[in-house]
Amino acid sequence: MATKRQRIWGWYFFDWASQPYSTLLLTFVFSPYFASVAVAAFVAQGMTKDAADAAATAYWAGGQTVFGLVIALLAPILGAIADGTGRRMPWIWGFSALYVLGSWMLWYLTPVQPDLFMAVIWFGVGLIGMEFTTIFTNSLMPDLTGDDDMGKISGSGSAFGYLGGIVALIVMLVLFNENGESGKTLIGISPILGLDAVAREGTRAVGPITAIWYVVFMVPFFLWVKEARGGGTGLGLTQSLADLGRLILSLKQRQSLAAHLLSSMLYRDALNALYAMGGIYAVNILGWTITQLGIFGIIGALSAALFTWVGGKMDSARGPKPVIALSIGVLIAVCLVVAGMSRQDFFGV
Repeated sequence: MATKRQRIWGWYFFDWASQPYSTLLLTFVFSPYFASVAVAAFVAQGMTKDAADAAATAYWAGGQTVFGLVIALLAPILGAIADGTGRRMPWIWGFSALYVLGSWMLWYLTPVQPDLFMAVIWFGVGLIGMEFTTIFTNSLMPDLTGDDDMGKISGSGSAFGYLGGIVALIVMLVLFNENGESGKTLIGISPILGLDAVAREGTRAVGPITAIWYVVFMVPFFLWVKEARGGGTGLGLTQSLADLGRLILSLKQRQSLAAHLLSSMLYRDALNALYAMGGIYAVNILGWTITQLGIFGIIGALSAALFTWVGGKMDSARGPKPVIALSIGVLIAVCLVVAGMSRQDFFGV
């Protein structure tokens, strides 16, 4: 029987295991690689460089939009089913399989005759796996601790996850990710394991590395985190979905809950847009290399780890609302800064 401390640390390890999907694939390595491959493919079809940049960005954004809608539509339904049955682990196992499969298949996006459509599909499969696994692992939190410590544990778990993302990103930049021109990694060596730099195998390895990382570091989670017995409302599928429908219809009378859901949707969408499009923007608009973007990612993830840990402490001390308000203010400021940047100037200067 795992101790409470082991269960909490097992829950932390989900963040450590899953963070590379956001860090390596969504933002700092795979998405800019996808952009560079897509731009080259569109230029080869006769587009100008500017038109190819726009087409590559639109292609990636379109895929993110479609899979984002799938996640948005299915998340409340799956949540209702989980609440009704009290079963979460089977869903975590199933969506973990999607995470691993989607990540691994990104290896097959080659720089020559790339199948952009299937790359977006496989990325979306893994993204669905990550998002839904996160939903179900978060729903296990009440089994781990009381309300007073929930903010602290949540913040510490997020901080631990960011540290995992940093370690994975450093490994990727130092040992695998080759510069497109020199064929060397950040420390000036060829990609390890005999990977072919010309075929961009070092960079393409980010998919299998993300999958293997997840499989290895989810072991503590599955060993130590268990569902509480007798969980769930005991309702069947039909009744659970009916309850969800009644909840949605009641939002007109429950203004506080409606405002919470609306504001949560808006700021989460803003964050997702920054994560999903940040790497593409940096490569196509600012002209950064993947290595430069990765170094920026290490600095950014260190900052995120620190402030999520601090935010968890603040949540326990002052409650969530001041933390959310401060975070949204910072997010707005960052978005304004990004909107004013170009390759040549900053707000016209």
